[in-house]
Amino acid sequence: MKRNATAVWKGSLKEGGGVLTTQSKVLENTQYSFHSRFEQGVGTNPEELVAAAHSGCFTMQLSAYITEGGFEIESIETKCFINLVEGTIIGSHLTVEAKVKGISNDVFQELVTKAELNCPISKLLDTEITTDAVLQ
Repeated sequence: MKRNATAVWKGSLKEGGGVLTTQSKVLENTQYSFHSRFEQGVGTNPEELVAAAHSGCFTMQLSAYITEGGFEIESIETKCFINLVEGTIIGSHLTVEAKVKGISNDVFQELVTKAELNCPISKLLDTEITTDAVLQ
């Protein structure tokens, strides 16, 4: 399986801007710029998109492990914080809140760690990954 996205940029770094389009068209000519990345401009930015990818991938992986364990998922909510410092992503932090019927906190935490290590985006990222997970 291969997926793709396209970026088109016009102009200089600070005054220019670009658009992103994904294969699925969920993003279609979605604006991004220096201002949306480093200030408060309108549009998305690469770090936000990495955060979306990591939270989505991790949550799906965790769902798979929980289901394989025979537990029933009511909900899993994962927020991802990407930390960009001086041009380098130095960390990805996942906060997880889940409602799962019949699972103990110990088993849940083991599956969270397993998902953190094995989701494809975690494997792709060359940075520290941390997780705080709460079973409700």
